[in-house]
Amino acid sequence: MRFGLNLAPQHRVYAGFAIYSFAMGNIFPRLPDIKHAMGIEDGTLGLSLIGTPIGTLIALTLATPLLERIGFRRALLTLVPLLALLYAIAVHAPGPVALFLMLFPIGLMIGSVEIILNVEADRTEFQLKRRIMNRAHSFWSAGFFGAGLFGGALAHLGLSPQLHLALVVPIVAVAMALFLGGYEPAPGRFAHTGDKAPMFARPTLPILVLVAVTLSAMLLEGASIDWSAIYMRTVFESGPFVAGFTVALFAFSQATTRFFADSFVDRHSPSGVARVLLGTVAAGVVLVFFSPAPLVSMLGFALLGIGSSAIFPLAISAAAQRSDRPAAINVAALSQISFTAFLLGPPLLGFVSDHWGIRSAYGIGIPFIILSLLTVGALGTRPSSSPATADGAGSSGTREEALARANEA
Repeated sequence: MRFGLNLAPQHRVYAGFAIYSFAMGNIFPRLPDIKHAMGIEDGTLGLSLIGTPIGTLIALTLATPLLERIGFRRALLTLVPLLALLYAIAVHAPGPVALFLMLFPIGLMIGSVEIILNVEADRTEFQLKRRIMNRAHSFWSAGFFGAGLFGGALAHLGLSPQLHLALVVPIVAVAMALFLGGYEPAPGRFAHTGDKAPMFARPTLPILVLVAVTLSAMLLEGASIDWSAIYMRTVFESGPFVAGFTVALFAFSQATTRFFADSFVDRHSPSGVARVLLGTVAAGVVLVFFSPAPLVSMLGFALLGIGSSAIFPLAISAAAQRSDRPAAINVAALSQISFTAFLLGPPLLGFVSDHWGIRSAYGIGIPFIILSLLTVGALGTRPSSSPATADGAGSSGTREEALARANEA
């Protein structure tokens, strides 16, 4: 017997993304408090935070067969509330090593949930014969926006990170039962031929060029999520609510852009859209780097949210549409190499912050933006092909969704 609301398949996908991101997003407004309680520097915190992406990468690479054996429904309904619970436990870590060790299993769960939700979004997209992927990820950003507001408000009221994250657990559990209680996985999109995508897909030179296109957006998205609250507290001595609201503002601007991105990309060339987005990222970095006041910095983070919203989906589309190898191999190569590079973000930015100040941690994004602009022509000059094409080469996608498609193929 199934419980919960009777929702259309795409609405259930949207709810899954929003609840999952709310479960994982509440820790980020509290990072300044966690850092202060441990008495550590930005670089040490960055090394602690890398536990999550390491676990995520391992799950993205290895978890799909296990998830298929368990069943997507059972795995999703278990993992998302458990994710909130483990975050509530992780904020009790007494030091950076313990935090790293507690975040590693959280990363394994995040990678697993990403596979489930992105495969489900892809299959639902195929059933509906229209794109929903970027819109689904707009709900991920919306959930993160809610987490930023909620976390900032509770920090402003003086609640400890431990009590705050404990309150998130029942909220997430009830939301999952209400919105996902009736979830049934959509049918598989691809015919199974017995061929398996490789665990590690060798990148070709064109794929490495596409990796270069994505690096700046990926690095600065991570910097905005992980470090924006600490930036506001460090540079302007802003209160906890302002710091949390800055995280939420980044997520809101990203969510809004993603919500409309699918139809917009259809009408314009991928490289033209990407140039506009990269220009927006550059403007955001300049504002954050030189900002004289908190409001200017908040505008900068909003621009970073807009600019980082759809660069990677455009690169995934370009990789999938290449004819040199099967689409599954190319999207896996792009995703795995890009995500491995993304692992370097937290410690690199923390190291830069320790030695040259946290503003410089954002300034380091400028050469990556230049690299992306120099290589953006690889995305192509034609408007995107029709939605939800059978080989998975639509303009929608994320690192995890690409890996999910590769594993499904």
